[in-house]
Amino acid sequence: MHRLLAAGLTTVAAAALAVAAAFGVVALLNATPDQPNTPLVHYETAPRGQ
Repeated sequence: MHRLLAAGLTTVAAAALAVAAAFGVVALLNATPDQPNTPLVHYETAPRGQ
């Protein structure tokens, strides 16, 4: 019975740690600022009247 209790507590602790880590990763991803979506290369377009 003692081993079963230890196994159950270990499982609960591991699940709680996994949930906390998942929430931590999501919080870190939401904390990073969004990068501007500007192109690195600009191509000049010819005027339409020529």
